[in-house]
Amino acid sequence: PAELPGVARFAITKPATPGIDFAGTLVQPAAGSILKPGQLVFGSTGTSVLAGGALREFSISKPESTCAIPDGVDPVDAATVGVAGVTAYQSIVPHVKSGDKVFINGGSGGTGTFGIQFAKAVGCHVTTTCSSANVEFCRTLGADRVIDYKQETVLDVLLKAEEPKFDHAVDNVGADEQLPLHCHKFLRPGALFIMVGGEPSLKNLTQALKLAFLPGFLGGVKRNMQWFWPEQKVQDLQQIAEWMQAGKVKAVIDSRFPFEQAVEAFGKLKTGRARGKIVINEAVTADPKIHVNGIDRYILDSRRYPYLSDDAPNSDSDRYLSRLNATLKDILTEV
Repeated sequence: PAELPGVARFAITKPATPGIDFAGTLVQPAAGSILKPGQLVFGSTGTSVLAGGALREFSISKPESTCAIPDGVDPVDAATVGVAGVTAYQSIVPHVKSGDKVFINGGSGGTGTFGIQFAKAVGCHVTTTCSSANVEFCRTLGADRVIDYKQETVLDVLLKAEEPKFDHAVDNVGADEQLPLHCHKFLRPGALFIMVGGEPSLKNLTQALKLAFLPGFLGGVKRNMQWFWPEQKVQDLQQIAEWMQAGKVKAVIDSRFPFEQAVEAFGKLKTGRARGKIVINEAVTADPKIHVNGIDRYILDSRRYPYLSDDAPNSDSDRYLSRLNATLKDILTEV
């Protein structure tokens, strides 16, 4: 959302610190919380989806988006879950049952790698798409069938398939409007098509409005299609953590960057070529007592510390804030 024209200029107060996913050490729990100071937690930080503030040394997190990291789960792995993991979970798990056939467009990115594993964890048959270089990788995650979009046209493969139609579909890419427009040909009646992906642009916004409001008899979508927006639910984080602890789900990390190279990390993200997630290590090395497996973050609850807002300057993060704001113009500011 922060990249949509006008949003960065008018909806984000400055200075603004990017980042939403986090894992780290809890400083002050919310009133009545079962979590304790010093406990390792993970989830989504901040009160704004436009600039969550996860790249700060100190940040805030709401109770519904903060979960304890169970024993045996690496905090670095837990740090990848807050956005991509929750998106994959909520766009698939509540809508399927064991034995269902699920189509996931985009299986090798951050959301897709989780989506394949979640669908398999609940007993679904999974068909996904990816480039030639990631076909075997998607199979290792559990995909039953992989469509190589470099070698075949995805829609043609889906329409020519002789096996039963899909019970559920998720589009993590959002680049081809023909998929939702023709989804009635590869989805069962009553099945849901959930649109997750899509680059922020006026062109894609126009396409989204067409898909959302053009009636089916005029060439619009002829199945139930929903635009996805995650809802923070601690129980979803807990379920994902349990699967990770049991070894049913693993975090796929493409690369790790130190805090000083946060700009380079965002550059890698913007290429769209990351396999899985990118992690930024925000460890405060001056105090070894608070080093947590490569990722540190102090989390303060916004209700207990109302003077900490998403645009409040704070300590070490500000050393790099001017560099981030100057370099990441396509993320935080308009060119």
